[in-house]
Amino acid sequence: MRNEPTGNTEIKQNFWKALLIQKFSHPFALFFLLIISLVISFLTYKLGFIGVGAVLAITIGLPIVFAITVYPEFGICALIIGAFFISYIAELLPSGVPIGTLMDVTTYLLILGFFIKQRTEQNWTYFKNPISYMILVWLAYNMFEFVNPAAASRLAWIYTVRTVGFIMLMYFVFVYQIRTVKFIKTLLKLWLLLDILAGISAFQQENIGFFSFERRYLYSDPTRVSLLFINGHMRKFAIFSDPVTFSYNMVIGALLCVVLIMGKLPVKRKILLGFIAAFFLYVMLYSGTRAAYVLVPGALSMLAVLNFNKRVLFFTLVAGGMLGILIVMPTSNPLIKRFQTAFNPSDDASYNVRAENQRRIKPYILSHPIGGGLGSVGVWGRKFSPNSMLAKFPPDSGYVRVAVEMGWIGLILFCTLFFVVLKTGINFYFSIKNPELKNYCLAMLLILFAFNIGNFPQQAIVQYPSNILFYLAISILVVCKRLDNQEQEQLKKIV
Repeated sequence: MRNEPTGNTEIKQNFWKALLIQKFSHPFALFFLLIISLVISFLTYKLGFIGVGAVLAITIGLPIVFAITVYPEFGICALIIGAFFISYIAELLPSGVPIGTLMDVTTYLLILGFFIKQRTEQNWTYFKNPISYMILVWLAYNMFEFVNPAAASRLAWIYTVRTVGFIMLMYFVFVYQIRTVKFIKTLLKLWLLLDILAGISAFQQENIGFFSFERRYLYSDPTRVSLLFINGHMRKFAIFSDPVTFSYNMVIGALLCVVLIMGKLPVKRKILLGFIAAFFLYVMLYSGTRAAYVLVPGALSMLAVLNFNKRVLFFTLVAGGMLGILIVMPTSNPLIKRFQTAFNPSDDASYNVRAENQRRIKPYILSHPIGGGLGSVGVWGRKFSPNSMLAKFPPDSGYVRVAVEMGWIGLILFCTLFFVVLKTGINFYFSIKNPELKNYCLAMLLILFAFNIGNFPQQAIVQYPSNILFYLAISILVVCKRLDNQEQEQLKKIV
């Protein structure tokens, strides 16, 4: 009996060996391989780096394109991995390389795969919930901004809607294609793994130093250096585009660990998650982002409200006491000093500057109900309408940016979207019966609440991967409720 597997293995090996010899010994096959090798050599010789890229795009890119379209689980994982590393890869390449197009293509392929699958299944019931309706309203309003008469540039809208409008469509892809608890687990494991890699990158930047390509990227823009070098310390950004995105992702990673610890896991795994959460919060300090420091107590306070019991109350009191000591204790550590100023914003010069900017822009917001147009501020505003007033305005806050670009009507819709998501998610949390799905739902609620708080002092859901993770978290809320409903229906049939 023990020799049977070995015999089967040898038979399979001999079969494939005979098949390869039979196929590739044919003269036509050899001629075809010869032609391919000559074409690859010619392209490499004539076009150099571009030729190699073209060959790789054909031999590797086409199978990946097929896999993303036909196998949505692979596509979703590829999208998340790409969202984490897109900025890091951009640092390695010349500044003119349109690396962001890769993310655009991935989203388009996932949308294509969604419609192909929907054509055969024709099942729209997955989207019959208040969150889906509100996202459609918000998406429609973003599309409407194209005809905004106050917009200084239509090109700015086109470039901005790529990372705003089309990313919203990922919510529908996620809700439709995430169909099992097993895949939710896979996504959460991938999420934590990528956050760990980001944390290690920040630890390396702080304690070992920047890599040569990171240093080259950092010092290529004097404005970037002036923003990141504060009080003799360079703020760290890990694999992301900026310290804000890095710090926010460390916070939501820590929150995910904290909630998973509350689930039914082995003690060893809970201890491991505890160490990972502590690591995330520690390296988060390297970012020097004061806004991120407030997210942790804010999200944990919501945890105490949603999951109130003696254990959570004790944990909240202990954490609150430690936080209070950390805020008031005297220290010479610049990282802790910067942490302390986050809880006393009136003494923060940058906060006062932002408050003054918001005061100055308020009359414009009130007089423009649909705003100055999507993409009128920030990078695309400076590129496509450099002489406009809004191009020079620093929005800082995500809510202020929405109000400036899309008016007070857009701000109301955006806040309504957050309200509907949190309200519906809380209802789902209290109605879900499955403990595991309930735990995942709670984790997503805390993450979304943290994004909600963090979007006030900074732009929390604009950059990769935060924009992808934001809609992924919303979709997991909906999927958890759907899977729980399916499970309860099956239990009723058994009874």
